[in-house]
Amino acid sequence: MLPPVFQTLKASQAVKNIVGKSPPRIYRHGSAPQDTSSPYITWFVVTDTPENTLSELPVVDRVGVQVDCWHQTDAGVVALAEAVRDAIEPHAHMTAMPVNLREPETGLYRIALQFDWWLDR
Repeated sequence: MLPPVFQTLKASQAVKNIVGKSPPRIYRHGSAPQDTSSPYITWFVVTDTPENTLSELPVVDRVGVQVDCWHQTDAGVVALAEAVRDAIEPHAHMTAMPVNLREPETGLYRIALQFDWWLDR
């Protein structure tokens, strides 16, 4: 049901070099704890669709995930997004980059990446 987003990102040295190692600042449910220092990553499930067939129960689910990269600089958020993309793409298909902006409230730069994971049941 839940793809191994945290485990995959935590295994990437390039990601850990940016968001820290112990523990890395990678958070589920689309939000980080209050007063989290940047840079950090948030992620959440956008869709979870079974691959239905007529002859049997689904054996695979397609899970769409959005991974948001947060950084205090424009160049930093690009480097973090590239590290995230490179870490996840061997395991899932990148399908979109729906957000690339600076958040007015926090002043942090944000790039969102969407991936489709195919998970065996």
